Amino acid sequence: MKKIVFALALVAALCVCSTASISAWEEDRFRFHFQTVSFPDDTFTQLLGINDFDTIAGYHGATVNKGFVFTFPNNFTSENFPESAQTQVIGINNRGYTDGFYIDTAGTTHGFVDINGTFTTVDFPGTAFNQLLGLNNLDQAAGYYADAAGIDHPYIFHNKGGAFSVITIPGAVGGAQATGVNDNGSISGFYIDSKGTNHGFLIAKGQFQTLDFPESTLTQAFGLNNHDEVVGAYVDQSGLTHGFTFKDGNFTSVDDPLGIGTTTINGINDRGQIVGFFVAAGGNTDGFVGSK
Repeated sequence: MKKIVFALALVAALCVCSTASISAWEEDRFRFHFQTVSFPDDTFTQLLGINDFDTIAGYHGATVNKGFVFTFPNNFTSENFPESAQTQVIGINNRGYTDGFYIDTAGTTHGFVDINGTFTTVDFPGTAFNQLLGLNNLDQAAGYYADAAGIDHPYIFHNKGGAFSVITIPGAVGGAQATGVNDNGSISGFYIDSKGTNHGFLIAKGQFQTLDFPESTLTQAFGLNNHDEVVGAYVDQSGLTHGFTFKDGNFTSVDDPLGIGTTTINGINDRGQIVGFFVAAGGNTDGFVGSK
């Protein structure tokens, strides 16, 4: 595959977005109808991406990751990079194409795209650690590579032509990851500042926004839809993890009722359906789908 590399530098001022009151978050927290999804005979399931046709990407197995695509009511189709040791399927678009990452038998982590059952390894040139985390309907994938020092660098991979767009984020001293890209070119992700704090971000319409859930100690954005609605997770002052949605400058805290304080939202489609995972009372990690 021919690989072309060019840089996308972001020089816009950082904007910290923090609106809505705590009472409003509480009122909206359970505005979704939740369905639990668990891989048969396993105690660990994560749902990571959803398209507009209720097809969901994810993986199961805490020790050995095995990818799948899920459709209701209870249909799991295994999807693993050929001859890989482990696979996570993360992004999925409306044609059912997917991306994610796999670990080969030598222990190296590679990104991949799966187009109609044809798997292609995606590695930024000269690097030994890559992950792809989101995929739009133009077959563009959001991901990152780690350099020799272990610092993450976000990029967008263009499957048509094999080009990489490297994203330079001001203040990302500790690295950054691009986690989602939509059909309009908006990008979600998170970065680590000089103090080691995680901040979410959204790049939309040429503007860069830092996303910090109010009064949180950590915020990470994991995906977005074509309406620039962002999802992710934050950690509150007491150390509990909650999912969130962000739209038009407003945050909403979201917890699966079975996993309050252990909820992560990883994907959202254009219908506003969300997917993610939580840790149940018994210790199992279960996936969920939230619909309005």
